[in-house]
Amino acid sequence: MEVDVYWIESEGVRDMSFIRKPLADCVPELVATARGDLPATLVITGGRLVNVCSGEILEGMSVAVQGGRIAYVGKDVSHMIGEGTRVIEAAGRYIAPGLLDGHCHIESTQLTVTEFARAVLPLGTTGGFFDAHEIANVFGLKGIRLMLEEMRGTPLAAYMQVASCVPSAGPEFETTGASIGPEEVAEAYTWGEDVIALGEVMNFPGVVYGDSKMLGEIQATLRAGRVVDGHFTWPADDWRLPVYAAAGVTGDHECVTAEDVIERVRLGMYAQMRRGSAWHDVAKTITAHTEHGLDPRRMLLVTDDRSSESLRDEGHMDFVVRHAISQGVKPVTAFQMATINTAERFGVARDIGSITPGSCADMILLDGNLADVHVVMTIAAGVVVAENGIMTASLAPYTYPGEVLASVHLLKLPVAEDFVIHAPLESGSLSTRVIRVIENHVETEELILDLPVAEGRLQVGNGLCKIAVLERHKGTGNKSVGVVAGIGFHEPAAIAMTVAHDSHNVLVIGNDDELMAQAAGAVAEAQGGVAVITGTGTTLFPLAIAGLMSTQPFEIAAAQSAAVSKALYDSGCTLNYAFMTLSLLALAVIPTLRISDKGLVRISPEEGIGLVSLFV
Repeated sequence: MEVDVYWIESEGVRDMSFIRKPLADCVPELVATARGDLPATLVITGGRLVNVCSGEILEGMSVAVQGGRIAYVGKDVSHMIGEGTRVIEAAGRYIAPGLLDGHCHIESTQLTVTEFARAVLPLGTTGGFFDAHEIANVFGLKGIRLMLEEMRGTPLAAYMQVASCVPSAGPEFETTGASIGPEEVAEAYTWGEDVIALGEVMNFPGVVYGDSKMLGEIQATLRAGRVVDGHFTWPADDWRLPVYAAAGVTGDHECVTAEDVIERVRLGMYAQMRRGSAWHDVAKTITAHTEHGLDPRRMLLVTDDRSSESLRDEGHMDFVVRHAISQGVKPVTAFQMATINTAERFGVARDIGSITPGSCADMILLDGNLADVHVVMTIAAGVVVAENGIMTASLAPYTYPGEVLASVHLLKLPVAEDFVIHAPLESGSLSTRVIRVIENHVETEELILDLPVAEGRLQVGNGLCKIAVLERHKGTGNKSVGVVAGIGFHEPAAIAMTVAHDSHNVLVIGNDDELMAQAAGAVAEAQGGVAVITGTGTTLFPLAIAGLMSTQPFEIAAAQSAAVSKALYDSGCTLNYAFMTLSLLALAVIPTLRISDKGLVRISPEEGIGLVSLFV
């Protein structure tokens, strides 16, 4: 079976192509337009230009566009207006570069690329740098290629990063649907210049201690003239951060303190400060600039990531920029952190990130105060694609092959007995490792708790839940069961999901073995998704594309995501955007304690990454 991703065409809107030609191919037309010999295709007049190159607001400015690029920026563009020129009167509104997301996994929005574009373009995001390591863990290079092809059909200035850690920590720690190494990385760079970087190198211990696979991927990237994105979670003052940087890693989003930002910038790296749905790191990290006075030119604002629900309710990069401004950043500086800084980090500032002659015509008009980041028009590749929060351009559907819609391969459907934790004694108590969730943070804590044993089974109660991972790629039957704290269920409940970073096996959490089995079965039968089951019923969010993304339009996906959040909240799990936080509990490269299909994984600066037993 094959399926077209659902899409909506607004009444009266025609299909369009969004072609971004190289600057070299556009020079004659741009120069002729700027002289006034060739009419501009579009002009914006009388605006307040947010000049991110100079850090100024310039009054009474106009912009002329030829095709997909900017031909002229100045006070007067009247000599470029012809019969076919579309004229937009800015009337004193701000004209700013389109916003760029410097680190995003589109799959984590639960949307396809097309629906992601529909969601974020009206919010002022016109491009980004996307690491498709979620689908790569399920389908390898084929998954990345599918998303790249879909990206190329949207108005976004979309750049792909090649997944570096598939699996994230190595096959000895987890089972994935595919693997990627140096040869695959090198192959991906032959697909086009929009394959721009090596995605976050999460196996930072492997880099530091000379793992040949990780170093080989970095070498393939550097030889191809691309850049390397990082993921370093040891403390900022750890002596191994400069070792990591010596490998050629020049950007990192795992910044949670001002010190993290300061040390990376001092080493010549770009510090990416994130405000995702459930990770609220900007407030602390931005103080590297606002309080410590560091030059912000190597600081980027990123999402990493925002669910479809939070895209609907809060926004995308517009929300992150607004939040940074609320933390004391000058508005123009905040815009730089989401435009030109990002473009410069990836070496594409000639094309995107500023409103300058020759650049791609990716612009937004903003009403009210600049600090409000109130986007009322989005122009991408020289085309008005959204006005007043509504898409005005139609986006063509993209067809996913049948195998991508059937990626859940359990050895068998689980039963309640599969979630029993057998103890090495008949009765008494055992010191047990417990994962503790920390709200609004990606890291977890390791607790050691004495838990009772009865009839040879570990008794998990008093607010604790069981957590399990079932291998779903190859039907191996691999399974592990552990204990987690901080979920908050106050009634019998369970959640199962095939979104379980990064290996994306079936992750199940609950306080009732039967409900855990039912939830896991529900997502398996749906060929991917999220299921919350309580005594009052089942809430299902199908994610059929690789078990990660919805086939539905943004509006429906957002509503289904919100329904999952409500079901969790009603059951007592009040974590902010709980699903996003819970989906990381199987991510085997982030401190401190995680779970995979092969057992508990602990990450520490002293010992690196290693499997540990449930019982101490």
